[in-house]
Amino acid sequence: MICHPIEPVYNEESRILILGSFPSVKSREEMFFYGHPSNRFWQVLAAVFHRPVPVSVAQKRALLLSEKVALWDVIASCEITGSSDSSIKNVVPNDLSRILDTASIEKIFVNGKTAEKYYRRWLLKVTGREAVCLPSTSAANAAWSLERLTDAWKTIRS
Repeated sequence: MICHPIEPVYNEESRILILGSFPSVKSREEMFFYGHPSNRFWQVLAAVFHRPVPVSVAQKRALLLSEKVALWDVIASCEITGSSDSSIKNVVPNDLSRILDTASIEKIFVNGKTAEKYYRRWLLKVTGREAVCLPSTSAANAAWSLERLTDAWKTIRS
């Protein structure tokens, strides 16, 4: 069983909540979200908000908070082989109340189908709030170009 080692990013100003599934090996090593260079999350977010692509953890955190975005994952702990979402077993969901009780979250989005699956299975009944599924920013989602991803993700601004 691997426990999620990264604290959520949010504050009382956060209005958008983006949830991934579970951090990759690289993200767990870096102790921050979307740490693998092939994951397009930071490129997409920067493009959506017309900002430079953040490089450091401090820049990534600043981008999120300045755009009123909270970021975490659906899964608190699980069994996983490497970074493979398809290998996830024995899921324990995160408790989103710490974010939802602090910030006035207006919309919840999930990054990809795995996050959506576990959100629907474990968290929808707890939050009572639907989450909009956006196409995964993972390199494994090669059918989606950066431009197409960015267009799809622009919905987080509306």
